[in-house]
Amino acid sequence: MGVASAARELRYSGYSSRSAVYGDLAYDLDREVREHTLRHAGEARRQPREESMARPQVRRVSQVQVRQKQKLSVFSLLGFGAVAALAVLVLMSYIQLTELSSQVVELKSQLSTLQTENVTLTAQYERMYDLETVKAAAEAAGMGKPSNSQIYYIDLSDGDNAVVYQKEEPDILSRLLTSLNHGIYTVVEYFD
Repeated sequence: MGVASAARELRYSGYSSRSAVYGDLAYDLDREVREHTLRHAGEARRQPREESMARPQVRRVSQVQVRQKQKLSVFSLLGFGAVAALAVLVLMSYIQLTELSSQVVELKSQLSTLQTENVTLTAQYERMYDLETVKAAAEAAGMGKPSNSQIYYIDLSDGDNAVVYQKEEPDILSRLLTSLNHGIYTVVEYFD
């Protein structure tokens, strides 16, 4: 016996214990009722209670209950107030963040503009010190190369001579008065 035949037997073994189906495969909804009736066929039927049968069932409507007014706790009010204040603070911080972000964007645009202007001015500055530009500006102002009549030569072959003048030495009385003057001035300046 092979593996396939063993699997087939396992698959169809559940059908042998059940009865074969003849006809309809739909669910039989009354089967449970029939089985219950067959199981309890010899038993006496229970009689319903007389109390429940005698009284007609009336649905009672309960009275409307009014809920008493509840008092609010001081702590709950303070808590709600604190939550509201924190919510306002959070909103204010978001407003400040938005303003700062817009200022940052504006300052970045100004920075890019100033950097472009810096590049332009640096290029102009370098052109101003170009020798060709200086020559052109000098010629435009009426300047030219000096003529022979405007050139003077200085002869420095004789050597250098210098005259040094010395100040006369003050006498002892003028030095004493000067020292006294400086001393008094220092004392007055210290106490002012």
